[in-house]
Amino acid sequence: MRAVAVVAGLVIVVGILWDAFETVVLPRRITRRLRFVRIFFAPLWTAYAALMRRLPPGGRRENYLGYFGPLSIILLLAAWAVGMIIAFAMLLWGLGSHLASADGVPTLGTNLYMSGTTFFTLGLGDVTPRGTASRVVVVAEAGIGFGFLALVISYLPVLYQAFSRREVRITLLDAWAGSPPAAAELLRRLGAHDHMGVLASFLEEWETWAAETLESHIAYPTLSFFRSQHDNQSWLAALTTILDACALMMVGLRDFPSRGASLTFANARHVVVDISQIINVPPRSPTVDRLPPADLARVREILAEARLPLREGREADEELGRLRRMYEPYIHALSDHLLMPLPGWIAPPGQKDNWQKSRWK
Repeated sequence: MRAVAVVAGLVIVVGILWDAFETVVLPRRITRRLRFVRIFFAPLWTAYAALMRRLPPGGRRENYLGYFGPLSIILLLAAWAVGMIIAFAMLLWGLGSHLASADGVPTLGTNLYMSGTTFFTLGLGDVTPRGTASRVVVVAEAGIGFGFLALVISYLPVLYQAFSRREVRITLLDAWAGSPPAAAELLRRLGAHDHMGVLASFLEEWETWAAETLESHIAYPTLSFFRSQHDNQSWLAALTTILDACALMMVGLRDFPSRGASLTFANARHVVVDISQIINVPPRSPTVDRLPPADLARVREILAEARLPLREGREADEELGRLRRMYEPYIHALSDHLLMPLPGWIAPPGQKDNWQKSRWK
């Protein structure tokens, strides 16, 4: 049994260290399905999402959903720490529990206590190792515990910096496309306020944002669960709005740069496809059409009023449908999995932007 405990302890230690390396240090997508992080997050989110689905959509549910991302990080770090403590306790016990303790003969609890105080580098001294093997294990655990503390200190700021960079562009979209954002509203404001000159830079900035979001969410998939500051905003809603607007530009809008729209569309679609793969959410066709014929006709009216007529005819409708089929199965699957509502193509009448509202008015 002691030999088995030594082997099992070594396997757990190496497994957790490798899992932490892949999660925190390695900046690329891991395709292997058998990972502790995947085993940890999948059932945790499934249970939490099932509980949240019992609440009606709105601010209260969004507030509770906002806790999951940060809380899951803390729970993951705690799970790693507990796993390491148990694994090193198994190693100490398997090597014969050569520990000097005031309580007399070391027990399994003594090994756990020794492992815990060593991992967190407390150095209390009431239990000490005896023998070369136990001393080597204690020194190794103390070094790993010190490195674990450094990992936590460095990991959280990097994670929140990536989250902050993502949210800045989402906040800026408020004045451009409304809250929640809508593709028709974005294009209407561009035309109504004569912003055609800044459209090229606008598309370039969102192309860059999509690339940065893809890079950060591949390195840290947990960011997908982090919610935005406002209930009517999210990274998925912003990405959907940009995809919708680019699809309209690519179909044919007067004076709109179709080449810039196609580049932004390609990067934005890349984000939704890769994030779906990272968090293992297969695409599926939507059950409800986001843009039925009546809404499409209304979009044409809105754009025509803004002096931006959308190309008409069967060929144009088929092209728009083809573009939508390239990304809508992914955004619908992500929306259902992450409990992030998708924006419509048309802004609700009388809707105010977030910057126009406050708790007093």
